[in-house]
Amino acid sequence: MKDVYVIGVGMTKFGNFPIRPGVKEMGEEACFKAMKDANVHPKDIEAGYCGIVAGVGGAQGPLAGNLAMKQVGVVGVPMTRCENGCASSSTAFREAWISVAAGLHDVVLVLGIEKMTGLPTREMLKAMTQGSDLEIEGFMGMTFPGVFGMIANRHMKEYGTTREQLAMVSVKNHHNATMNPHAHYPKEVSLEKVLNSPMIAYPLRLLDCCPISDGAAAAVIASEDVAKKFTDTPIKILGAAQKSGTFLGKLNATTFNITVRTVKEAYSMAKVEPKDIDFAEVHDCFTIAEILHNEDLGFFKKGEGGKAVEEGETQINAKVSINPSGGLLAKGHPVGATGVAQICELVWQLRGEAGARQVDGAEIGLAHCMGNFSHGDGGTCNVTILRR
Repeated sequence: MKDVYVIGVGMTKFGNFPIRPGVKEMGEEACFKAMKDANVHPKDIEAGYCGIVAGVGGAQGPLAGNLAMKQVGVVGVPMTRCENGCASSSTAFREAWISVAAGLHDVVLVLGIEKMTGLPTREMLKAMTQGSDLEIEGFMGMTFPGVFGMIANRHMKEYGTTREQLAMVSVKNHHNATMNPHAHYPKEVSLEKVLNSPMIAYPLRLLDCCPISDGAAAAVIASEDVAKKFTDTPIKILGAAQKSGTFLGKLNATTFNITVRTVKEAYSMAKVEPKDIDFAEVHDCFTIAEILHNEDLGFFKKGEGGKAVEEGETQINAKVSINPSGGLLAKGHPVGATGVAQICELVWQLRGEAGARQVDGAEIGLAHCMGNFSHGDGGTCNVTILRR
């Protein structure tokens, strides 16, 4: 397999845009920014991959990525749409990596895109239940806040994790977002504000939950010999692992087995260990999710994730900087765009271009993205590791 590099990234501001820009416009903006960053012309792109969740953003969902790429001049090449819930564009990124590593293409454009404000909140939540097993979960009223509320309760019972520790995740990520011009909610929140926000699914309150967001993110990847023709700062893809969920084994509500299995493979591919990771963008759809992921990725022992947040070990330039972008909680979570948005943050950090939220001396970064949720485990998990 060939070595593969990220040579350009770009993204729109994440936010709530009920009318404009439209889904194609956001995709077009992200693609133009990524290609400009990579110093490539549309004719240089040999294939395109797009992550988007059909049925969530309403009109023009399935074809939006293809149309956005065509509008920037990428035409006549293979285009593939990937749908994997919240991991749609991280899956698209991995598929693009495979195509370059296998020698099928040398320069590939990856787009993640989603417009979630096209539907009322009630309809949006109903659409999101398609990321679960509708027959035995979604139709029975099982929503993702409910799932993670139960997980939070179990983690609190098993390990003594406190309500305040959950809230501290939100406080940290909103603080990080104040330094991110692309963030949906670049505003500080106090511990008291999180603890007193409206109850959603006990013990999770409104500010424990990621927002409904619109946005797009794109990346250009290339084989090693070609990458050096376009940029002096290529970022190497050390590993890109993906796993699906399983019925096997005893359910442990405080561990995502899918994350444990995926990151094990990613570490093996990259030839690194948890201690080598300088910073990570993890799938903090809820505050308890970040705590679980930090444990399952090997950054902290099981049960110590809450304590680590309280002691400041996940802040920027601490033991391991978690979600310097603000994460899903504050940067926002336009589901199809999230995976590539994480890649954008990794690239900016590894280039030393993250501004006030820069992780000092960042050399290796990890992106963790989960999609769908069923039967006590994630439906899909992607872990990507990059190095400068």
